[in-house]
Amino acid sequence: EKLNFGKLKNKTNSGTLKNPGCEDEFTLELDIKKGKINDAKFHGTGCVISTVSVSVLTEKIKGMDLENAKKLTKKDLDHLLGIEIIPTRIKCELLSLEILKRIK
Repeated sequence: EKLNFGKLKNKTNSGTLKNPGCEDEFTLELDIKKGKINDAKFHGTGCVISTVSVSVLTEKIKGMDLENAKKLTKKDLDHLLGIEIIPTRIKCELLSLEILKRIK
């Protein structure tokens, strides 16, 4: 089972993005109150790297201010994943951060 996979009943903000050049597409749903992310879930389909990246990101950002969450970097994701992603798959890894950065 994927961590935080599904839809939020009380979402306030969301963003969807498709990875150019492949079939990865995810929606990130957030419950934000007073700038703080109370809950986060995602749904969509993608390769293992993009799926795991968005899954660990949803767990990491719970309790964070949205503006601070948007400052997370590839290095932060590498740390959360426990591995460094090879250059040819970086777009897969960073899809989750790109979605997050687009959420208002």
